[in-house]
Amino acid sequence: MKNFFKQKNNARSAKLRQSRGFTLVETLVSISIFSLSIIAVMSFMSQNIPNTQYAKNRIAAIYLAQEGVEYLRNMRDNYVLFTNTTGRTWSSFRDASMADIENVNPMPFNNNNNFTRTMEKTIINSNEVKISSTVSWNQIGRSYNITLSEVLFNWME
Repeated sequence: MKNFFKQKNNARSAKLRQSRGFTLVETLVSISIFSLSIIAVMSFMSQNIPNTQYAKNRIAAIYLAQEGVEYLRNMRDNYVLFTNTTGRTWSSFRDASMADIENVNPMPFNNNNNFTRTMEKTIINSNEVKISSTVSWNQIGRSYNITLSEVLFNWME
C-alpha cells in the first residue's frame, strides 16, 4: 500500500515539474496575438481621425447657419419694431433684396477655416417669408454644406 501512494505522489510531482512555466512557443504565440490586437485597435483609431474632424466642422457649420437665421430674424424685427425711426415696415422687409437686408453678413468663425455662408429669402405670401442659411466648407477634397430654414411671420399685424 505504501508503494501505491508513493507512485501516485511521484506521478503528481512529475506533472508539477512539467507545468511550471510557459514554453517558448506559447510565449511567442501570445505575444503575436497581443501585437495583432494592438495593431487592429491602432488601425481603427487612425481611420476615425478624419471622422472626428468632420464632426467638429459640422458642429461649427450648424452654429454658423443658425447665426445666419438669427441675423435675418433680427433684421426682420428691426424693420418691424423701428418703423417710426427708420421708415421700414414688414412690407419693405418682405420685398427687399438680400443685398439690401444683408448690409453686414457676420462670419466671426473664420480663423483659417474655409466656411462660407449664403442666405436666401423666399416670399410665401403677404405675411410669411421663408429664410434659409447655408454654410459650405471643404475637407479633404470633398465639399459639404448645412442648410437651416425658418418661416418668418408678420407678427405685428
